[in-house]
This record gives sequence, C-alpha cells and structure tokens, in this order.
Amino acid sequence: MNPGRTVFAQVMDFFPRRHFQEIVRKYRGDYRVREFSCFDQFLCLAFAQLTNRESLRDIEACLSAQPEKLYHLGFRSRVRRNTLAKANEKRDWHIFSELANALIQTAQQLYANDAFLGELNEVAYAFDSTTINLCLKLFPWAKFRRRKGGIKLHTLINLRGNIPSFILISPARMHDVLALDALPLEPGANYVFDRAYLDFTRLYRIHQSGAFFVVRGRKNIQFQVVASHKISGSTPESVG
Repeated sequence: MNPGRTVFAQVMDFFPRRHFQEIVRKYRGDYRVREFSCFDQFLCLAFAQLTNRESLRDIEACLSAQPEKLYHLGFRSRVRRNTLAKANEKRDWHIFSELANALIQTAQQLYANDAFLGELNEVAYAFDSTTINLCLKLFPWAKFRRRKGGIKLHTLINLRGNIPSFILISPARMHDVLALDALPLEPGANYVFDRAYLDFTRLYRIHQSGAFFVVRGRKNIQFQVVASHKISGSTPESVG
C-alpha cells in the first residue's frame, strides 16, 4: 500500500489556489454556498479531464468508489452528479475563463525560451477544428444533422509548448474556413493550416497583417504564380 500522497494531489500543488480564490470572490462564485465550493467544482472537472471520464454519472461513480480518500485528493465535500450539474449550469463561466487565461500566460512564460524548430525565433501557430457530439434531446439548439447534434471547436495552438491561444465555438454546420474571419493575427507570426482553409481571399488578409502562413493544397487547386522568391539553401525547382 502506498502511504504517500496521490498523484492527483501532487499535480494540484501547481494550481494557483490563491489567484483562483480572488477570481471566485470577484464573481461571487461561493456566495451562499455551504458545500461544494468552486474549488471542489474545479477539482471535479480537472479529475474528469485527467482520468478521461465520459459523463457526470461516470465522475460520480469513480469519485464515490472510495469516499474516504476524497479528502486526500483535495475535496472538502462529497461529489454528486446533480450537485455538479447545477454548479456547471448556474455558476458564472467567467471564473474558469479568467483562470484559463491566467494558466495560459503562466505556461507561455515557462516555454518562452525553449528551442523550437531549430533556428525559428518567431512564434508558430497551428489552427484546426474538431466536432463535439451533443445529445439533441438535451441541446436542441445544436442541431447538426437529422438525428445528430453538435458544436465545432476551432482552436489556435501555440506550437512552442502546445498551448491553446484562441478558441472559437461555432455551430457544427459552419465550414472551417469561415473561422479565419475571427482568427486574431499577430505580425511576424507563422500560421499552419490544412487544406480546409485554402481560401486565397482570407489568406491574403494574413499576408496584409504582416504574418506568414503554410497551407496544404488540394489536387484540383487552380492558381497562378505572380512572383517567386529564392529561399536560402533551396534549389530553383523547389521554389514556387
């Protein structure tokens, strides 16, 4: 039997508890809350993410399997799925939004001086989307197909540390290329896309902002080269 602390508790040692409580007080997240504080709610969400739980019932069953150990994980109250569901529904989402931004800034500082892609000093981003399936009975507004619901999560990842820098939630029916209209552009940065984002009008906006992009081409792409530049160390055949 391992007498030491749990791995989850050791991971949570890196969590900025004091800053989180300041955010909770700012939005009065624990106002009139006797049990299951915002911190307990965060622990549930973090535990579910790290252990790949798939539902509220799954979270409750897992955490209730050995209730005597909840205290050692950091929880100060029992976890019930109804309580967690109400907390997720009623508590201000700005609490976790500000927390996420604070954690992203901390991670960016930690990876700021790490070597990346050899001699590349500029920041590089990858942009793509994923579809999250939803139950139409619970989320009738998220109709995707005839019997299927969902939303689309567009994410901009900073490749130096794989840190999310921008997230856009849209209807699942929206085409990926339309998300480029909301993409924040940083002069001098490099953006990497797949073939779904091949739209010359929108890519030209990236060029006008002073940034650079790399995009996969389609087999039936039609284009005309109006200018070419030789890259140091490349042959004329490899430049287009």
